[in-house]
Amino acid sequence: MRRVARAAGITPMAIYHHFEDRKTLLTRITEHEFARLLECMQARPLKGSAADRVVSVMEGYIDYALERPRLFDYVFVQPRPGARQFPGDFRRRHSPTLNVVADVVADTMKEGFLRKDDVWEVAFALWAHVHGYVVMYRAGRFEGSEKQFRALVRRSMRRFLHGLAA
Repeated sequence: MRRVARAAGITPMAIYHHFEDRKTLLTRITEHEFARLLECMQARPLKGSAADRVVSVMEGYIDYALERPRLFDYVFVQPRPGARQFPGDFRRRHSPTLNVVADVVADTMKEGFLRKDDVWEVAFALWAHVHGYVVMYRAGRFEGSEKQFRALVRRSMRRFLHGLAA
């Protein structure tokens, strides 16, 4: 709390006028970051082929991860109290961000591009696939530029989707 107060230019005690404790502060930060992630995931228009729409949503996830790496780590990489858990929290639509992925996946199944399957498991698998790439990239496991990395992930997502194609 002292570091946060110092960074905000206020006294450590002043921060407690806004947040009851550290847990409350971190919860608020997490809520804000999920809203920011949702904005990134919805920033691109959903047009084109079924695969294009799925890739577009997931590119928003990559944008967020690379623009806000330390917050991304806190929200998605480190264990965190209150983190949503698969499958229950997601099936109950408690994750606005995975809801977007699941909705696009469901649409592509209805259109016949993807074969009928468990929408939530497919959405979670797609998220995990892209998440793995992002974590490996951030750990320095890829040569080349960010542009080359993004192109690789796009190709990989299309391979993944075509493996699930009807």
